[in-house]
Amino acid sequence: MSNNIHPTAIVYDGAQLHPSVIVGPYAIIHKDVRIGEGTTVGAHCIIDGCTTIGKNNNFYRFSSIGGMPQDKKYNGEPTWLEIGDNNTIREYVTINTGTVQDVGTTRIGNDNWIMAYVHIAHDCQIGNHTIIANSVQLAGHIHIGDWAIVGGGTAAHQFIRIGEHSMTGGMSAIRQDVPPYVLGAGQPYRPAGINSEGLKRRGFSPEQISAIKEAYKIIYMRKLSTEQALKEIKDYQEQHTDSGSVLKPFVDFFESHSRGIVR
Repeated sequence: MSNNIHPTAIVYDGAQLHPSVIVGPYAIIHKDVRIGEGTTVGAHCIIDGCTTIGKNNNFYRFSSIGGMPQDKKYNGEPTWLEIGDNNTIREYVTINTGTVQDVGTTRIGNDNWIMAYVHIAHDCQIGNHTIIANSVQLAGHIHIGDWAIVGGGTAAHQFIRIGEHSMTGGMSAIRQDVPPYVLGAGQPYRPAGINSEGLKRRGFSPEQISAIKEAYKIIYMRKLSTEQALKEIKDYQEQHTDSGSVLKPFVDFFESHSRGIVR
């Protein structure tokens, strides 16, 4: 056994761990797990299921990763969990594998910061550079875009989408899709503007932020239907070809939203 694996840990035959992986006391790693170089598995963690984990991840103590989905329709079918690189996953986080009713795979991208007691249910698709704060509860089939921030204690309904660069305040109840760039909070969630400060920090130009503000006004302040708002945003893109390109995530989101958008 590798010197990096604590003698009290249990690593099942068949598990594939890069020699550099560190496994803490009393951790359990099951046979269908693969873990890439530089990853640390903290004390008392359990990594289960058909789970593939990339490089340089840090799983803090007592997290439960790759457990079977909490779905009554699940009947033992082989389903998967994929976790990318450079993620921080704090204490008592639970992440489940997928179901055959969806793509069969729960996915976590790269460079995410997932805080204590977060639950990520089956078939969720989490992008890159997200921050998911303490005790966020994500039901099944939720998609979260890159750079999104979800405030502590938030609960999100199954099948919703949370768009890229959005920011949700703590203790929110999200029941419909949150468009890209939007800032909001509440029970139920209510939009309150765009995530201007976050966009500035990520290098968006004043012209790009102005275009995003205009799109927000079209959606939320002109009493238009979704179809009418989408047409106006596309017209704005054509008239402002330089800054308007930043609105493509808005257009893509509105053309494919599933539960309607938050209002």
